[in-house]
Amino acid sequence: MDPLDRIDEIIAMVESARSVPMSRTNYMFDRGEMVAILDELRAELPGDLRRAAALLEERDKIIDAGKREADRIISEGEAEHARLVSVNEITVSAEHEGARIIAESRAEAQRLREEVDDYVDTALANFEQFLTRALSSIERGRDKMHALREIGTFQGEEERPLPF
Repeated sequence: MDPLDRIDEIIAMVESARSVPMSRTNYMFDRGEMVAILDELRAELPGDLRRAAALLEERDKIIDAGKREADRIISEGEAEHARLVSVNEITVSAEHEGARIIAESRAEAQRLREEVDDYVDTALANFEQFLTRALSSIERGRDKMHALREIGTFQGEEERPLPF
């Protein structure tokens, strides 16, 4: 179950809890059930955080692999360029071919960097969206809890029953 659904389930349990007889501030709900749900939520959240860390690590590995590949391609291009230049009768064509290989290598390296950046940006945006929803849900739950606390502790001139 999604961690946000678990949080919503906890909020629903708190909202639907019956009040303790003779008390306006204490409510009853199944402690074991609440603890079980909170344990499940605690177990799920680190998994999501681990997945985010794994995505960042994967991004770094992809970037490093791209850099190594780009360096290899550039080295090969420079080596090919040097080999072609050393031959006197084809010096001009060798210089052009070497420059083309280097330019292609750099363009390929740039393309790989952009693809990696796009992939990582998308993954991080998805994780950011998940965290934003989770934080929003937690904030709503806390707001409801505070509102219930204020309603439950307010005492006017006459006792009024709670609105739920």
